[in-house]
Amino acid sequence: MAVKTMTKLTLGPIAYHWSADARRDFYARIADEAPVDEVYLGEVICSKRAPFHEADLPATIERLERAGKRVILSTLAEVMLKRERKATEDIAEMDSAEIEVNNAAGLFARGKRPHRIGPFMNAYNEATIAWMAGQGATHVCLPAEMPAPAIAAAARAAGALGLGVEVQVYGRASLAVSARCYHARAHGRTKDNCQFVCEEDSDGMPLRTRDDRPILRVNGIQTLSESYIDLLPEAACLIADGVTHLRLMPQAVDMVAVAQVFRDVLDGHVPTGEADAHLAMLSGHAGLSNGFYHGTAGYRRIAAAAPA
Repeated sequence: MAVKTMTKLTLGPIAYHWSADARRDFYARIADEAPVDEVYLGEVICSKRAPFHEADLPATIERLERAGKRVILSTLAEVMLKRERKATEDIAEMDSAEIEVNNAAGLFARGKRPHRIGPFMNAYNEATIAWMAGQGATHVCLPAEMPAPAIAAAARAAGALGLGVEVQVYGRASLAVSARCYHARAHGRTKDNCQFVCEEDSDGMPLRTRDDRPILRVNGIQTLSESYIDLLPEAACLIADGVTHLRLMPQAVDMVAVAQVFRDVLDGHVPTGEADAHLAMLSGHAGLSNGFYHGTAGYRRIAAAAPA
């Protein structure tokens, strides 16, 4: 089924420790070629990575905005150190940029000035969303593990308050963040002396079960799903339920082509089934899943039904 809609297509912040050159090249292509409406920038996982790429932010923002993309700056998901609190405050106190808050420290620093709520803030229900709106939220990105009925209820509540509603429709699901860096521990290092080993895994470090089956990915302090979420077949239902923004998470695949697949379906140019087959090809060896949306184990792949 093809859909035609004004729903915004967004690109979430890079979660992995990609090199500065890789990031520059990535965002240059996104600016020039990707049919996305909004792009989130910033380090959300590990504050130690930020110095490698933060100097490029002004030029990246300028290029994306010149290409007609709206830019939003995202804060850290976990704030534990004084320097992390200061970095979060520096972003949250900006009045010249739109901000996505991913941690209560950012919420506190932002005060009641307008901001977006990121997926790490757990906007799970109507009461939480109403409270967030009262604190200045204009937009919420719902957690990736929410099932369809909960998304619909949250979207109704947010829509009634005039908030935008965003759902991740592609890429690995963030399952947890920890005070410890398992990525470093797996290589016999400490968090403080990690030597940035996470840069060796541009799509996360694979974890396997004892019977050698892929199960999860590790990205510094973050635990991710092994499979990529794929809600392209559910896009029409999400839109019908009031979701206003569909988020693609950057992975080590051709994200320009991925964005084009979603855009073609949103614009009604390509049937969903045909587009989803192409998406599976672009995703390589990563499995595609939608279990969370259908209220079952997240790694599962459930056939989507047409919207009512």
